[in-house]
Amino acid sequence: MEQLIVEGGRLVTPEGVREGTVVVRDGRVAALLGPDAPLPEGRRLDAAGRYVLPGLIDSHVHFRTPGLEYKEDWEHGSAAALAGGVTTVMDMPNTRPPGLDEDAMRAKAELVAGHAGVDHRFHIGADPANTELLATLDPEVATSAKVFMAGHHTAPVVFRDRAQLDAVFADAARGGVRLVLHAEDQHVFDLLDSWRGDPHSYGEYEPHRPRSGAIVAVAHVVELVRRHGTAAHVLHTSSAEEIDLLVAAAREGLPVSFEVTGHHLSFTHADTCRRGPRTRLSPAIRGEADRERLWRAVLSGEAATAGSDHAPHTVEEKNRPPVDAPPGLPGVQELAVSIWTGMRARDVPADEAVRHLARLMGSGPADLFELPGKGRLEPGADADLVVFDPAERWQMSAADVRSKCGWSAYEGWTFTGRVVTTVRAGRVAWDVRTGLHTPADGRWLPTARRLEALR
Repeated sequence: MEQLIVEGGRLVTPEGVREGTVVVRDGRVAALLGPDAPLPEGRRLDAAGRYVLPGLIDSHVHFRTPGLEYKEDWEHGSAAALAGGVTTVMDMPNTRPPGLDEDAMRAKAELVAGHAGVDHRFHIGADPANTELLATLDPEVATSAKVFMAGHHTAPVVFRDRAQLDAVFADAARGGVRLVLHAEDQHVFDLLDSWRGDPHSYGEYEPHRPRSGAIVAVAHVVELVRRHGTAAHVLHTSSAEEIDLLVAAAREGLPVSFEVTGHHLSFTHADTCRRGPRTRLSPAIRGEADRERLWRAVLSGEAATAGSDHAPHTVEEKNRPPVDAPPGLPGVQELAVSIWTGMRARDVPADEAVRHLARLMGSGPADLFELPGKGRLEPGADADLVVFDPAERWQMSAADVRSKCGWSAYEGWTFTGRVVTTVRAGRVAWDVRTGLHTPADGRWLPTARRLEALR
C-alpha cells in the first residue's frame, strides 16, 4: 500500500492536541510529525484547519443480522458508521435467532464477513438458562455479555428472577466477562402496568416506563457487583439518580462504569410528546434536569463511553400506536456530531471538546472492551482516522441518511461540526464530497486477551 500523508491538521493524541501530520503505512500509523518536519512521499490528504482524531468506536449498535435485515444490514450500517467517523462497532445479540452461545457468535461472524465496511466485535447475549457459559467463554468469541433486566420488542431473553441475576454476575466474574446491562427492573414495570394499563399517547410514554424502574435496577446492579466483583457497564443511562448511584459506586472502588447515548443527550420528554415515535426509546427519554446531569457526566469524565444504541426500525413500525411501536432509532451516523454540537452549544472550548470526544468514542471503549490498536492516535496504532471540521454548520436531511431505515430523528437539525473524511485501515473510506470508497473487508477483531493467549 502507498503511504498516506494526512497533512497539517490538529492531531488529537493521548498527550493532547497539537499541530502536525500523520504518516500512514501498511495500514498502521507510522509516524506523527511536527508542523515543520519534512514530509515523505505519498498520497496527500489536506487536514488544515481541521482536527485529526483516531477512528471512532461505537460500542453499542444493532445492525440486525441475522434475521432482521429488513430494518438494517451491515452494508448500510457500515456506511452510516463511516459517514459519522466510526470505524469500529460492537454489535448487540438481539437478532433472530439471538446470539446466546459461542456457535451463534461464530455463525454471525461468518454472515457478516464480506459485508462489513467497519471493524467489529460482538457482545454475546447472557441467557438465564445458561449463565454457566460465561464462566468459560472463549475470549475469541466475546469478552462482554448483554444482560436484559427488562423486556421490549427485540429483547431475546429477560432476567426476571433474582436468583438468575445472581448466577449471571457470579459466572461472569469467574470468566472475567464484562456485563453490559439494560438496567431497568421488569417487576417495577409489571406492577405499574397492572395499575395504569397501556399508554395511549406519547405524552403518557415516559410515565409508563418511569425512572423508578431504572433506579431500582441500577441499585441492584451495584449490590451484585459488590457481592461478586463482576465488571459491569450500564448502558444508555437516562436519569440523574442512576448516574449518581454509579458514580458513588465507582468512587467506592467497585468495577462499574456507564454509557451515555447521543439521543439522551440531545432530546427530552418534551420532544417525545411533540414528535412521537421518532424519539420513543427504551429507556425512555427523561426531563431537562436529567439531560443536564448526563452532560455533566460527559464533561466531568464520569461517563466511560458514548454509544449510539443504533436501533433502526421501519417507518411503518414506528408509526404504530404507542403501545405497539418498537423503541429505538438510528444514531451511529449522528452520534459524534450531535455530541460535538451539544458541547459547543455549552461553550466548551474546541480543544477540550475534541478530547472528550476522543475519550468517549476512542480510548474509553478501546480500554473497556480490550480492542488493541484502536481508540488512540499514536505510532503503531491501526490507521483509522477521522478528519473533522469543527466549525462547519449544516442541516441534516433525509437525503443524508445512510441507514437502511431511511430516516433520522435529527432531520432538520443544524449541526456544528462535520466529518469530512474517514480513513479505515489506511484507505479513505468516506469523503463528504465524494461519498463511500470502501470495500466490505471489515475485520472481526481479536481482543487483547486473545492476542496474549496466542503469544
